[in-house]
Amino acid sequence: MFKKGESSRVLQRETENVKDLYKFGRCIGQGQFGVTYQCVEKSTQKEYACKAISKVRFVSREDIEDVRREIHILHHLAGLPNIVNFKGAYEDSTYVYLVMELCGGGE
Repeated sequence: MFKKGESSRVLQRETENVKDLYKFGRCIGQGQFGVTYQCVEKSTQKEYACKAISKVRFVSREDIEDVRREIHILHHLAGLPNIVNFKGAYEDSTYVYLVMELCGGGE
């Protein structure tokens, strides 16, 4: 079982602080594990979507593996037509952030 306060990181690596790179805007969606925000990359002013997944919701190793699997799949599908482009993954003490192409017009 996953234990709160466990030292292992979900992404298994250090990441930059997502809030140093992106300015977060309005909420554009909510789900069981987190919230998706519109965000702007500070260096380019390009708009993206950022899915913030709360670590508090992780109750098992399987939950962590699901996030890792989602990131792995997004990396492998990059560049295919009709698939959202993945920009990057970040992590802090409370959230895992997935930054991806902002698609207008609904889900």
